[in-house]
Amino acid sequence: MRFLIRNSLLFFVLIFLFSCQPTPLKPKIAIAGLAIESSTFSPAKTEASAFLARQGEKVFDYYPFLSEESPQRNAADWAPTLRGHALPGGIVTKKAYDSLVGKTLSLLEKELPLDGLFFDIHGAMSVEGVDDPEGDFIRKVRDLIGTKTLISTSMDLHGNVSKRLAEHSDLITCYRLAPHEDALESKQRAVDNLLGRLISGKGKPKYKAWIPVPILLPGEKTSTRIEPGKSLYAKVQPVTEKEGIIDAAIWVGYAWADEPRNHAVVMVTGDNKEAVSRNAESLAKAFWDVRHEFEFVAPTADLETSLSYALKSDKKPYIISDMGDNPTAGGAGDVTWTLRELLKKKAFKKSSGPELIYASIPGPDMVKKAMEVGIGNKVSAYVGAEVDDRYSPPVLLKGVVEAIHQGDIHAETEVVIKTGSLKVIVTKKRKPYHREKDFTQLGLNPRATDILVVKIGYLVPELYNIRGDWIMALTPGGVDQDLERLDYKRIKRPMFPLDKDMENVDLTTRFIKASDAL
Repeated sequence: MRFLIRNSLLFFVLIFLFSCQPTPLKPKIAIAGLAIESSTFSPAKTEASAFLARQGEKVFDYYPFLSEESPQRNAADWAPTLRGHALPGGIVTKKAYDSLVGKTLSLLEKELPLDGLFFDIHGAMSVEGVDDPEGDFIRKVRDLIGTKTLISTSMDLHGNVSKRLAEHSDLITCYRLAPHEDALESKQRAVDNLLGRLISGKGKPKYKAWIPVPILLPGEKTSTRIEPGKSLYAKVQPVTEKEGIIDAAIWVGYAWADEPRNHAVVMVTGDNKEAVSRNAESLAKAFWDVRHEFEFVAPTADLETSLSYALKSDKKPYIISDMGDNPTAGGAGDVTWTLRELLKKKAFKKSSGPELIYASIPGPDMVKKAMEVGIGNKVSAYVGAEVDDRYSPPVLLKGVVEAIHQGDIHAETEVVIKTGSLKVIVTKKRKPYHREKDFTQLGLNPRATDILVVKIGYLVPELYNIRGDWIMALTPGGVDQDLERLDYKRIKRPMFPLDKDMENVDLTTRFIKASDAL
């Protein structure tokens, strides 16, 4: 909040001074970016359509702080090109990547010359046959727009910052909260930093410090809700307030992809060399010093133990995170292992048993049959495991259709099938369930149910706020939380926690050249 107040005042001053010039020329700034987390440990593939790409004026819908009346919108001539954001999933096909990047470059070319570019990405995209896709993407952009244009890059803290991405980004920042309640605030910060440097005439920062930190941890162990993540990320904002520093950021990195760039990173940008270096090294050391303290954000257990706790609890809803196939982290979303175990459980065989809502499993055949028979009628069809059948085959689900909902942007069509006391949400296409509305529009009451099983990791705010109690189940899938079970071959070693007894870790500043000095 202090950042927003401070920068709002800065902008009013800058814009006032700017408007007092005889013939003020607004900087021309483009917007572009692709965002996805891609697990290379999942057999799923992501196609271009999954990005739901917006072009032109529709890109502004992503950014409330760029509304027509906002000072940021009026401080520049904006050229929104293409911005796509996909649900986390499997590796992006080369065809999809080439298509989306090609369209972006074509749209950018029509807007040349540019003073600035707001490059809005996630940072954990994996692409068939392409190492470091975001680094490859930004290099292609640079080849087109030139090295004089300022690029301000906004990222998720679970993204990866390769040296190439750092080189071609003049300004760079990422979220400071996990769950990402500050996502829009962080994107606005990236825009404000860009506008500030352009309007003031200061241009590119003189120094960019980049420090790779050999840590690779899942987001479920690095949440800023708890220590040590809470205190670690609280150190970032004070650094940005120091003289000679523009911004600072800590990236946890993305654990479920196997590339050399997958590890933690600290970056600080600014005009004072000593301050930039000293503060970057301080943040990197602070991260390294607490590496052994990171623990799961909630209790964890195997599924059987988690269910035993839930069945004994009198707190509603008792939420179980089905973590291994979490589609918000890159899981295929159609692993049937947990659903199979629930269907075998004696406690849920009778309709009078404890109510359990299971969200969710893709089953286009079940959806089709449910729509044919209608609400209140019996239906039977196989669901799940069309993409990821490594742990369990498709499951035959028999029950009564309780609800049908059409028009969801991700699922397209959703149905609720009741079998015993289980209420299973089946979707035409995979969808994460993290809002209360996701359930209520299906006639389900997540607050009143006995047990809620959700394919997710740490609970996003809406689910966290309605929980009676909560546990994270260590289930199998493409985003397995037991990293030591993953078959890493290409990440840089040694890497904590895979290599626990590391020595002589180099956490000194690597100064990154400006894009026009490469």
